[in-house]
Amino acid sequence: MEKTFLVTGASSGIGKAAAKELARNGATVILTCRSLSKGQTVLEEIKRETRNNKVDLMIADLSELRQVRNLAAEVKSKYPRLDALINNAGAWNDKRIVTADGFETTFAVNHLAYFLLTIDLLDLLKSSAPARIVNVSSGLHKIGRINFEDLQGERGYGGLKAYSQSKLANVILSYELARRLRGTGVTANCMHPGGVRTNIYSHMKGLMRINAILNWPLMRTPKKGAETVVWLAISSEVEGITGKYFIDRKERRSSRASYDPIVARKLWEISEQMTISQHLTRVAPEPR
Repeated sequence: MEKTFLVTGASSGIGKAAAKELARNGATVILTCRSLSKGQTVLEEIKRETRNNKVDLMIADLSELRQVRNLAAEVKSKYPRLDALINNAGAWNDKRIVTADGFETTFAVNHLAYFLLTIDLLDLLKSSAPARIVNVSSGLHKIGRINFEDLQGERGYGGLKAYSQSKLANVILSYELARRLRGTGVTANCMHPGGVRTNIYSHMKGLMRINAILNWPLMRTPKKGAETVVWLAISSEVEGITGKYFIDRKERRSSRASYDPIVARKLWEISEQMTISQHLTRVAPEPR
């Protein structure tokens, strides 16, 4: 059966590399990009290089909840099935920037967009089961802390602090989804791609920027960074495996904080409150 995949943040880096590899495997691939011009360029490149014309482009700024919802609605209106959702789009900001919805941008793009897009596509994923959710996190989640007293960085903002918090949220979301989706045939896993040469480093300043420049030659290519993403999306080796964290196709332990069920439930509830709408599907918690 022909597979259909949705990849967010597909205009460059890991997302583009993952989308290209999935297209090479003959799948239908939906690219989600913020820029129409960049998206069209990538769309034509992937079609040309893979000789696969079953590649689609959808434009959405994932910092805006309205556009996340519209993206989910467009996917559901055009496609009868979705075999895997790959949440990859990410942001890093050294200065605190607020979205149109009033949320801090790093938290909005790296966590709330993952959460809302996943929730809005759950019915389609369930009807397509077995289906998969793959969340791209980072090893920096290990220094992250979910600060419920200041999730939006209003009391004290730092680029690294905001990013590591959002990447920890990715891991926690994956585990909580796995618990709530037991028995549905939909799995949820997350991964760390390693240090990859992507344009996210262009937004860094100070010591983080210097460190990125010095280590640039040693970093992985986007293609290498995308290998575990693609593997989690299509490999029979991980069929039925859920609620795990992977590095280089191997299951690893994530940070101690990521396994706290109380934090997971609270983060879920707060995320639901932030993104709630009349059409939002509520996913009942599973017994722990």
